[in-house]
Amino acid sequence: MRTTGIWAVALTTLLGSQVASAADLPGKGISVQPIQSTISEETFQTLLVSKALEKLGYDVKPTREVDYNVAYTSIAAGDATFIAVNWDPLQADQYKSSGGDEKFFREGVYVDGAAQGYMIDKKTADQYKITNIEQLKDPKIAKLFDTNGNGKAGLTGCAPGWGCETVINHHIAAYGLDKAVEQNQGNYAAIIADVLTRFKEGKPVLYYTWTPYWISDVLVPGRDVVWLQVPFSSLPGESKDLDTKLPNGANYGFPVNTMRIAANKQWALANPAAAKLFSIMKLPLADVNAQNLRMHEGQASDADIQNHVNGWIKAHQATFDGWIKTASEAAKQ
Repeated sequence: MRTTGIWAVALTTLLGSQVASAADLPGKGISVQPIQSTISEETFQTLLVSKALEKLGYDVKPTREVDYNVAYTSIAAGDATFIAVNWDPLQADQYKSSGGDEKFFREGVYVDGAAQGYMIDKKTADQYKITNIEQLKDPKIAKLFDTNGNGKAGLTGCAPGWGCETVINHHIAAYGLDKAVEQNQGNYAAIIADVLTRFKEGKPVLYYTWTPYWISDVLVPGRDVVWLQVPFSSLPGESKDLDTKLPNGANYGFPVNTMRIAANKQWALANPAAAKLFSIMKLPLADVNAQNLRMHEGQASDADIQNHVNGWIKAHQATFDGWIKTASEAAKQ
């Protein structure tokens, strides 16, 4: 009986400490509404942040998918909590028009080294010695990429509202390509799949893309396709003064971007653990590329992506646990 009493006290103490530990979680009882664009390849990055927030005790709601413009206005208004894929500086106009630093908490860099630009197939580039998008002014060169018989090069661009379509249209005008090039827009997954089909048929291809995205693991730069340079730096809006020339002298028309976590500022300041988490999480671009390729190869269901996130956490457990520890400590300061 005496031994049983000791175990009872020990059990009560253990349960009490567990309850106290749960109650000590900085996010207990606080709701979080993640938001992202309709690009399913952004789900991995978003879910990783959500998993970390859950570990801190937050009640994380299912991610809402909306247009980028709606995402920023929703976060600024407090109707959503964060977006994990704020492209900086590509989406500088959306960010600023929705309130900028006064409305958003944005510290740290989540994914670094995201390149963007224009690509053509290497076979055509080598045959016609095409290195610069300005060469499309030549009607004979433009006609190589004509996809609908109108004599213009069909440039596979991006979906309306993403931000990149504005830059592409600006480039077409700035480089005097209005009569030679037209941007073909639509659901990016669908139009880039058409590019891949044409490439496999041996036809010339011209398209805009970015990294991380699976297409560059299938049509490999330097092997299957090549980046096109631009004649000079020229960007619209908030980015108009940016120089897109790289240290090696190459100029692909877009600055190298970073993906950052942008959250409602008022909410973030009231939740220092989450704010700290947002500022310290880092995800290698190569890991996003690899996950996106798995999606392209068929592992694209919600369950698949959940497994990818859980697998990444398990493979980087010490890093993940370090984020949680640092974020938890921030709530006690």
